[in-house]
Amino acid sequence: MSAFRENGRLVVAIPARFTRAEEERWVAEMTRRVLAKEGRRRPSDEDLAARAERLAAAYLPPGVRPRSIRWVTNQGRRWGSCTPTTGTIRLSHRLQGMPDWVVDYVVLHELAHLVVSGHGPEFWAIVEAYPRTERARGFLHGVAHRDAEGEGADGADGTDADGDDVDDGDDLDGVGEDPALF
Repeated sequence: MSAFRENGRLVVAIPARFTRAEEERWVAEMTRRVLAKEGRRRPSDEDLAARAERLAAAYLPPGVRPRSIRWVTNQGRRWGSCTPTTGTIRLSHRLQGMPDWVVDYVVLHELAHLVVSGHGPEFWAIVEAYPRTERARGFLHGVAHRDAEGEGADGADGTDADGDDVDDGDDLDGVGEDPALF
C-alpha cells in the first residue's frame, strides 16, 4: 500500500484483492497518515518566526531581526523576498514541506538582506557561514529545473530552461535577488 500526491490529488494504492470494507478502511487510514505528515511538514508563520529568530541570533549582528516573516502564496517564481526598509520577509509556500536545512538557507538568505541589501561579498559572507548553503542551493536549483521541465527555452512561467527566473523587473521588494533562487 502507498499514498502520494499527484497533480494536486491524493492517490492511495491498495491491493486489488481487498474487499470493499478493507478498501474503505485503508483509504481512510492512509489519507489520515498523509494529512498528519503534511501537517507536520507545513510550519506556521509562528514556526517560521521562531526559525528566523534562531538563525538571526546565530548568523546576524546583534539586534538585527526581521519585523515580520510569513508564508505567502503569491510567489510562484521566487523562493523568498525581503524588504529591508520595513524588515519584512516573505517566503513562498512552495518551500513548505522541503527539508529544514533548505528552508533555513532561504530564511538566512532573506535575513542577510536586513544587513546587506544587494548580493555582494559582505552579503555572501553572511549566507555562506551557514554550513549547508551549497547543498541547499543545489536542491533549489534541482526543484526549479524539475518545475521548468517541458517549458521550453523560455518558459511561460517566467523561467528559462534552467528554471532560473527571467528578470521581468517585478521584484517584490525592489532588491535584485539572486535570480537563480529568489
